[in-house]
Amino acid sequence: MTAALSVFISRIGYTKVGDHWDKSLSEIAFQASKVLLKEEASPPDAIIIANALSELSSSQGNLAAIVADALDLKGVPAYRVEAAGGSGGSAINLGVNLIKGGQMESVLVMGVEKMRDLDPAKVMQAQGLSENADYSQFFGISIAAMNALLARMYMHEYDVTREKLSAFPVVAHKNSSTAEHAQFRKKFTNEEVSRSEAVADPLRVLDCAPVGDGAACALLVSEDKLSSEQRKSAVEVLATESSSNLVNFFERPKMLHFGATEVAAQKALKKAHLSMEEIDFLELHDSYSELTAISLESMGLSKQGEACNDAAAGRFDLNGQFPISTFGGMKGRGYPVGAAGVYQICEAFMQLTERSGFNQVPNARFGLVQSMSGIDSSAYVHVLGFAGRTGRN
Repeated sequence: MTAALSVFISRIGYTKVGDHWDKSLSEIAFQASKVLLKEEASPPDAIIIANALSELSSSQGNLAAIVADALDLKGVPAYRVEAAGGSGGSAINLGVNLIKGGQMESVLVMGVEKMRDLDPAKVMQAQGLSENADYSQFFGISIAAMNALLARMYMHEYDVTREKLSAFPVVAHKNSSTAEHAQFRKKFTNEEVSRSEAVADPLRVLDCAPVGDGAACALLVSEDKLSSEQRKSAVEVLATESSSNLVNFFERPKMLHFGATEVAAQKALKKAHLSMEEIDFLELHDSYSELTAISLESMGLSKQGEACNDAAAGRFDLNGQFPISTFGGMKGRGYPVGAAGVYQICEAFMQLTERSGFNQVPNARFGLVQSMSGIDSSAYVHVLGFAGRTGRN
């Protein structure tokens, strides 16, 4: 059996997350990738577009062909991937496996989303599409309300106070305050988070990731496409894994445990021949505060019910044991839904190549990226490493 090819991220591109009122989906996709494509001698073998909501937000279908046209990639196979908030993670997983399987030598993965054109009611409707319509739409429960129920259960089960839950937005916004591409470059105190406007009790506005417009891309290439010199500035995808779960979290035997995240992380670490203790930072799916806490506990980084205490103690700060959401995550950088997972990859690339400025994690060798659809309906976990510091060839 032929050994699978190694896959590297050779280049990245992205826009600032925020309001792009004057640009279409294809225009912000072009803005994110124009420098990357200009510097490449040949076009990629395929382009994969990660997007969740273009039909609702922009009245636009057929997005893969439209973006390929805008990027002057006519003739290049173009695909679109949709997995709600996990769309970007799913697209990266697909692109890596296409190269590992020998089908392609290079794949451009582009995440793009426009959310700011929607009024608040439409935003709630759009975000709710990740849940099972037979339940959520029939009973009229929003995604924020479902997360609030999960948060209330978490707080009750582990005796976590409202103030303790605020530790995660504090960490995220501390990191986003120095991230140039972040939507909200402002720090918040624990008290400000806890006293911010209620969305669905116990969740407050500052517990919930803000929607934004944005595009990010990563060029995945086979090891055969890189010279020894080029490899020095590339990041290797050591593993990418996915797993699924019961969509309705209230039907799971363990409602306060993310089984899909746990399985995907374990499989990815095993394939990368690493332990969690060797991971230097994590980019998490932190769209709601309790999701961050349960994700960390499900991956074994905190004991059950202790993640908030660990966050308050500095364990997840940039200079802590396991830095998380190093550019603010979805909470501080902003949450362009379908593109979020590709932003995470770009941010991990910057950490591993020491291009993170004030947000740099010292001596980062290995990073783990987790994204999910819904409330751990599906999870996508990638383990990345920089050969220049990992000692791997």
